[in-house]
Amino acid sequence: MTTLPTWVLIVFGITFVLMVGIIWSLKRRSHPRLKIESDLGINQLISSICGVTQSTMLDGNDVQLVQNGEFFDRLFADLKEARHSINLEAFLAREGEVTRRTADVLSAKAREGVRVRVMLDASGGRKFGKQSLKQMREAGVKVKEYHPLHVANLGKLNNRDHRKIVVMDGKLAYVGGHCFVDTWLGNAEDKKHFRDISARVAGPVVAQLQSAFSENWLEESGEVIGGDEYFPDIEPAGDTKAHVVYVSAAGSPSAVELLHYMALHAARKSITIQNPYFLPDKSARNVMIDAVRRGVNVRIMIPHQTASDAPIVQHASHHHYGTLLKGGVRLFDYRRTLLHQKVMTIDGCWSSVGSTNFDNRSFEVNDEVSMVVYDERIATQLEEIFEKDLAEATEVTLDEWRRRPAMHKVRDFFSFLLGEQL
Repeated sequence: MTTLPTWVLIVFGITFVLMVGIIWSLKRRSHPRLKIESDLGINQLISSICGVTQSTMLDGNDVQLVQNGEFFDRLFADLKEARHSINLEAFLAREGEVTRRTADVLSAKAREGVRVRVMLDASGGRKFGKQSLKQMREAGVKVKEYHPLHVANLGKLNNRDHRKIVVMDGKLAYVGGHCFVDTWLGNAEDKKHFRDISARVAGPVVAQLQSAFSENWLEESGEVIGGDEYFPDIEPAGDTKAHVVYVSAAGSPSAVELLHYMALHAARKSITIQNPYFLPDKSARNVMIDAVRRGVNVRIMIPHQTASDAPIVQHASHHHYGTLLKGGVRLFDYRRTLLHQKVMTIDGCWSSVGSTNFDNRSFEVNDEVSMVVYDERIATQLEEIFEKDLAEATEVTLDEWRRRPAMHKVRDFFSFLLGEQL
């Protein structure tokens, strides 16, 4: 048996490491320490937030919060009423009741002549169900995978489509955290039924959600979506102001990261956050602590590691609990089931609902979407939901954090080292 010379093995090893580094860096963003000199509150900073995130605030919308399994009841009822087009984009899908019902209603609409498109992340959506996918395709549904595994995508495989969007006739849409998995059914009654919030939206802002869908559909299919069945003239449907943030310009910090940072900086009274994967970087930690110093009540709720679907993420989050707790940030562990909503409210008037986790993967790697709602009614509802969820949560104290077992601290540290990819 012939053995390769040592120098060949060394060259091969160095080349392999360099190739891995190049592929890893292809989608990397610059990550400057974010800072803002403005001392304006959220009411005065609205236009700036829209400008920096490449969006536009639109009036005349109707926004309704939809929780837990109610989401699917409302969604399927609305899908059945679609007359021209349905565009659905999802990250996580697993074969079961939800995927079968989805396939049934979308197939029926396609056979009626409605133009139906489905964009599934090639990683998260790979278990949608072969029979359901076949059923939809045979009925005329166009189905695409985002960044499937092949050589041309090697530099993109870490970039996943984490958005959750459904748009009907260009006039009605859903956006939020719900995945197409049976554990999102029910009413968060136990660990087999998750807790989540999405928004049902009608009005001019639906065009921005349609644009977000169109971006990834164009990348994978080459098809440019246009026409009145997708971008109609939309009459006002309510009196709520809203805008959508999703742009992911290569190289610079993402729009969703800038959105979160600027909103936190602008808070003057209160910040409430519910998020399943909470791994704020140093800039975000500092802006939260600065908010506390100026008298803002900062409260954050995440799932306890015993309720999370990814305990390693919770351990990574624990690593910096001490910094936040010392700074006066209040932290709550939700214990009943997986708390999956990605929602934030500022000063009782500004809210965001979407797919964006509070971590580097969402801010720097994944394609995400967040809808901002500038409306006291929605902010009040989200704060009331937070208060209700406190009954199933326990507040973490600095003393408790310091006294956690040594092995817990070790797991926290090594989990944190993997934080960017969690």
